[in-house]
Amino acid sequence: MIDKEAIEGHIRGIIEALGDDPDRPGLVDTPRRVAAMYEEVFEGMNHTNHEIARMFDRTFEDDYETDSDRVVVMKDIDLFSYCEHHMALMYDMKAAVAYIPNGKVIGLSKIVRVCDMASRRLQLQERLGRDIADIISEITGSSDVAVTIEASHSCVNARGIKNHNARTYTAEFRGRFKTDPLLQSALPSCGSRY
Repeated sequence: MIDKEAIEGHIRGIIEALGDDPDRPGLVDTPRRVAAMYEEVFEGMNHTNHEIARMFDRTFEDDYETDSDRVVVMKDIDLFSYCEHHMALMYDMKAAVAYIPNGKVIGLSKIVRVCDMASRRLQLQERLGRDIADIISEITGSSDVAVTIEASHSCVNARGIKNHNARTYTAEFRGRFKTDPLLQSALPSCGSRY
């Protein structure tokens, strides 16, 4: 579990290390506020991928026979996360999740909830796509899963090279999505790019 008291102490120390006074009016409540924010934005760190799958395992029997031409795609899922290298914000993030049903389908809102919870960790964009694919595959029982993510990284945009227009694209393809360009083209930022 997230230790808010420890976070408060460390944030106070960071403020002091930056040369500011943690007891001045504008900063006196900052350690408490940051601890409360971290508890919220890093909630996914309290759960394994398997636990997240169990949390959002709401599926429905698929009325149709399994057909390789049928695919479920959810696009434009808004996310944010924090990179584990600088604890910098990954923002303006869009995810797309696709799978081929294997006898059952997941409730659509659960796809968004899975993405949101998996992103609430210190993450790498590449791992986030893998984590989402693992969870969706576990819930649906489908080995045919794809996740694409597009994001801006403040560790690139606001520090270091300071390239404000740089965007990162990642794709995690499983099963038939690995070899079928038509399936890949159902997702944004895929197809010929990968």
